[in-house]
Amino acid sequence: MTEVLEHVNGTLIWYYCICPREAWLMARQITPDEDDPNIVIGRFLHEQRYAREKKEILLDAGKMDVVKLTDEGVVVREVKKSSRYLESSRMQLLYYLKLMREHGIEARGELLFPEERKKEEVFLTAENLQKLEQTEAAILRLVNQPAPPPPKKVSFCRRCAYREYCWA
Repeated sequence: MTEVLEHVNGTLIWYYCICPREAWLMARQITPDEDDPNIVIGRFLHEQRYAREKKEILLDAGKMDVVKLTDEGVVVREVKKSSRYLESSRMQLLYYLKLMREHGIEARGELLFPEERKKEEVFLTAENLQKLEQTEAAILRLVNQPAPPPPKKVSFCRRCAYREYCWA
């Protein structure tokens, strides 16, 4: 019998918004191809960009890339390789903002896309919080199923580190 997952984390939210099957696999510790070029590039960007700022702040089930104190308040930054996964990135960042709020810290978010020289601000509004909570509930229902959903071709399959698992 598989352990029942009771909480989600930012990574599961990110994967779920791209492909629910990926979230199920990740929740079961079935790891993607660690030598996949997209994972290698993402790891490099994570380690090399914003090196002077404190990285990987752990808070409960959240591992935030960068947390910065500015004159305007606390800013949670999430560094991503590409804006192709914009909705997934937003949802992951909203999850981190929710964690901060639950610990009494109001923060705003910034999505950073260094290769594209883009930045987007993210705020935990009532509407965003409701959407996030619905997503969290859907993830828990999904990952606690005994089998993954069947593979479904989506536009991200070509770049996915799980592609051989699903399509071989």
